[in-house]
Amino acid sequence: MILSIFQYAFIRNAFIAGSLVAVVAGFIGYFLATRGLIFAGHALSHIGFAGAAGALVLGVDPIFGLFLFTISAGIGMGVTGKDFREEDMNIGIIMILMLGLGALFISLYAGYAGRAYSILFGTILGISGTEVLVTVIFGTAVCAVLSAVFRPLLFASIDPGAAEARGVPVRLLGVIFLVLVAVAVSMSAVVVGILFVFTLLVGPAATAMRISRKPGAAIALSVALALAYTWLGIFLAAVSSWPVSFYISAIAFAAYAAVRLLGPAISRTGAMAIPAAHS
Repeated sequence: MILSIFQYAFIRNAFIAGSLVAVVAGFIGYFLATRGLIFAGHALSHIGFAGAAGALVLGVDPIFGLFLFTISAGIGMGVTGKDFREEDMNIGIIMILMLGLGALFISLYAGYAGRAYSILFGTILGISGTEVLVTVIFGTAVCAVLSAVFRPLLFASIDPGAAEARGVPVRLLGVIFLVLVAVAVSMSAVVVGILFVFTLLVGPAATAMRISRKPGAAIALSVALALAYTWLGIFLAAVSSWPVSFYISAIAFAAYAAVRLLGPAISRTGAMAIPAAHS
């Protein structure tokens, strides 16, 4: 019965794209939390909305607008920021401007309104083969780059001062990471939409980091949780009339709440991975 849903191409497309997005988001999410860039990820999602809406006005596929705006913003944040943890004010101002531009572009868009709203809420059960291919290409590229810079990026994320003293290119790694976040935001938007992009970027990592002290184990668990949330969310949406984004968000929240409520045992083993990395 469960496997019968895979006879439909749109279900297969959803699982392929969703799985790739989950892997990338789970991996990226750990570093996003460790580097204190949660707000930057949130801002990039809103910047992506402006880009997608602008692409609609120009008659271009929204995904290209998403990538263009988020990657450009990621590079800008990385180049201009002296300390990523002190950039909240500047990021917030940029986000305000992009929200306004997004609203303007949507008001100028004369096409089918449902396409515009899909930017906000996601269309994983309606993505095309071309969108799956784009997700595969970018997802593979992000994972390859993350694997290549994993060790120096982890060092720079945990102790940037010591990393810089040892010759690690902290600033360059920061720019590269923010570009990867931008790509992850754009990919996640296809699955859960701009409004729910935080679900896969933050939810799995937040839960994993409360369970495991070790960076490697926390990242692996974050990826596993992101996959589980996505697969279960797609399945539940396929057999009901409720949206995938709701299921993924609800599952992510329930998992995190359960971990927080399990008591001192989880707290002792799951104190954030950052302090443990210094020992």
